[in-house]
Amino acid sequence: MALLLIISDLNWTKMKEGRAYLSLLTTPLQWLVDLPARAADNLSSVVVSRATLLSDNERLRSEALLLERKVQQNAALIAENIRLRELLGAAKRIEEPVKLAELIGVNPDPFQHEVIVNSGSEDGVYEGQPALDAGGIMGQVVTLSHYTSRVMLITDARAALPVEVNRNGFRTIALGKGDLRELELEHVADTADIRVGDLLVTSGLAGRFPRGYPVAEVTEVIRDPGRQFVQVKARPAARLDKSRHLLLVDHDRTTAELPREAVDE
Repeated sequence: MALLLIISDLNWTKMKEGRAYLSLLTTPLQWLVDLPARAADNLSSVVVSRATLLSDNERLRSEALLLERKVQQNAALIAENIRLRELLGAAKRIEEPVKLAELIGVNPDPFQHEVIVNSGSEDGVYEGQPALDAGGIMGQVVTLSHYTSRVMLITDARAALPVEVNRNGFRTIALGKGDLRELELEHVADTADIRVGDLLVTSGLAGRFPRGYPVAEVTEVIRDPGRQFVQVKARPAARLDKSRHLLLVDHDRTTAELPREAVDE
């Protein structure tokens, strides 16, 4: 019977059509037989894919955190580079020799506005040395150690700085009031020509600070008809609460220490 079927398949064309019909009938059976295997493969693929996805998600989450940290570091470096460029530009405008110092600490006493920098007597720093940032005058060195020094900011309640109005040369004294955002001008006559927006610069009097450095901008002028003097408030030009680097100006080592009362006189 098998031999007859083989001979018929080779010589009779109708057998090919019959085989096609038989294949059509057996196709559903083949699909049903293959269904469990395909289901197992799909299930295995789903399980493997979920595990792979979880692993990939964990890896990508870690990489994202690392990249975010690098971005934050880059942002800090960019900001620091901008500040250093500004300081470099400020140093080019200064005729006296300057030394770059970095802020390493802040006096925790809220009534004393002082910062600690990483330069001391071994680096050539001296008491009374002016300190400034890219914006303007920050203060002066008040105490020294071998490798660090303390800088009293111009907003300290003990600070007094001779200034003049850049527009007309009117001279007065800027006093610290214990507020990093504000200075006050003392003994300004009611007839004085001073306006909001005027730039205050160092006058060079008392010999402590060289002349012409930005100090503050006048923000408020309060005139009281019953008083002889006007109340003038100003905002410091230096970024006293943000600057990380300072320039120490080698101005005049021979100038004697002057107390606030002497400067006021």
